[in-house]
Amino acid sequence: MASDAELIADRRRIRRKLSFWRAVGFAALIGALIAVGWRIAGPGDLASTRTAHIARVEISGVITNDRRKMEMLARIAESRAVRGVVLSINSPGGTVTGAEELYQALRELAQEKPVVAFVEGTAASGAYIAAIASDHIVARETAVVGSIGTMFQMPNVRELLDNIGISMLEIRSTPLKAAPSPTGEIDEEAVAALRELVDDTYVWFRELVAERRALDAQATADVADGRVHIGRRALGLALVDALGNEDDALAWLAEAHDVDADLPIETWRPRRDRSAFDLMAAAAFLADTVGFERLSGHLYGFTRHRERIELDGLLAIWQPDLEN
Repeated sequence: MASDAELIADRRRIRRKLSFWRAVGFAALIGALIAVGWRIAGPGDLASTRTAHIARVEISGVITNDRRKMEMLARIAESRAVRGVVLSINSPGGTVTGAEELYQALRELAQEKPVVAFVEGTAASGAYIAAIASDHIVARETAVVGSIGTMFQMPNVRELLDNIGISMLEIRSTPLKAAPSPTGEIDEEAVAALRELVDDTYVWFRELVAERRALDAQATADVADGRVHIGRRALGLALVDALGNEDDALAWLAEAHDVDADLPIETWRPRRDRSAFDLMAAAAFLADTVGFERLSGHLYGFTRHRERIELDGLLAIWQPDLEN
């Protein structure tokens, strides 16, 4: 039998091993949290970059009002290191006010730096508004471009509430206050008021396209019926200036504005606030890292679905229904 001294020595060795693996596990957790934070926040907006470079600005996902991105664009305009800007666009659009804000910020940027847009995959609706803020648009031959138009969408759950026995009391100062209501009957007068709102913003969008793309009335009417076009057709309709890839966009900067083609390209990113949905994205990333692909897919799906939940209202977005 082992002596008491040997048993005590064995226990101490086990404790040391457990302590070692606890330390390794804790270090791995800290490393994972740092990686998640980096993945969510990105490396910052490169505002401290001193060496000359071309700034890449990515416009992706759903466009909404984004104060931090506007601040980033202002810093790019002020940076002495930035010699030119390439907008890398892959977005279906978003809210009308978000697209307007982005357009105005990009036009202000274009007053200070040459700006070229490259349509990587999609520049539809509000994202096309961003594209026409540039001085030149390059698109892939099969990129999706256009969807010039606006819409208003809001769910109506009146029938659902009736079916489950819930009634809503609404007292309004005037008939059109907060109308149409998602819980009330669809009122034709309220629908007509919203139609006027949609029409007004559509006219604004059309006039913007006509001005920026130098289109006459007939050419504008031909492209402003809400449909999307692939890059090859968009070129013939004067919605884009050239077909190609990002290298072609950069070549235009070199040719048209004498920007050194050998300059490095740096992707600028705005600093981001943390939110519950950021934590959801972090959880999805960790699940994917440790091999739980199914859980990761569900979590990523929830964060993507969040964007559609937030988009009730006046939109400049291309939303093909892929679920039916």
